[in-house]
Amino acid sequence: MRLTGPLRAVAVLLLVGLTWLLANTLFGGESGSSVRHFFSGTSEEPTPAEPRPRRYKCGLSAPCPPKHLAFRLVSGAANVIGPKICLEDKMLVSSVKNNVGRGLNIALVNGVTGELLETKTFDMWAGDVSDLLKYLRPLHEGTLVFVASFDDPATKLNDESRRLFEELGSTAVKELAFRDSWVFVGAKGIENKSPFEQRMKNSKSSNKYEGWPESLEMDGCIPLRPPLEG
Repeated sequence: MRLTGPLRAVAVLLLVGLTWLLANTLFGGESGSSVRHFFSGTSEEPTPAEPRPRRYKCGLSAPCPPKHLAFRLVSGAANVIGPKICLEDKMLVSSVKNNVGRGLNIALVNGVTGELLETKTFDMWAGDVSDLLKYLRPLHEGTLVFVASFDDPATKLNDESRRLFEELGSTAVKELAFRDSWVFVGAKGIENKSPFEQRMKNSKSSNKYEGWPESLEMDGCIPLRPPLEG
């Protein structure tokens, strides 16, 4: 028996609809998913967005323990990009703050409270090393000393200035030379050598920039010093 006109139209529509549904089921897509859930009577849960990675102080990958200071030091890149000293998510030294200079960029911090005491730069190419000596000699016990180099950190260093940095915990300053990259955190009265120090030697064979080694970056957590008794 031949199908009448209306039945033939219904059959064609059903065939087209089933073909479309099958195609969406096989090849996916939002419309196919919606149709499947419509016919199955279930609701689709929205895919949760991937959580953003947490940002910790000074860009550290993990938070510091209680009574510790988060820091990040970045030495200058050649003689173009200035160094950075970040402490507890506060930028102490940077080109943006307009307080960087050729040579040694230093920030002094109270080792008990974490309070910034002073920042200063010392030109180790054309400056006077006596200014650096006058700065380092009277440091109080427990003062934290953050150092980031820029361009040339060493030409004007003499034996006394190197010894003063050694007393702050440095092991690299003894061999620090022209245009080396150097980052360092020490403390007045430290009993052992500081674990926070990096040096990149200026070498034609390995320099990243013409005449300068690559910039150094160092971060970590420094324990606060207990208040002095008495």
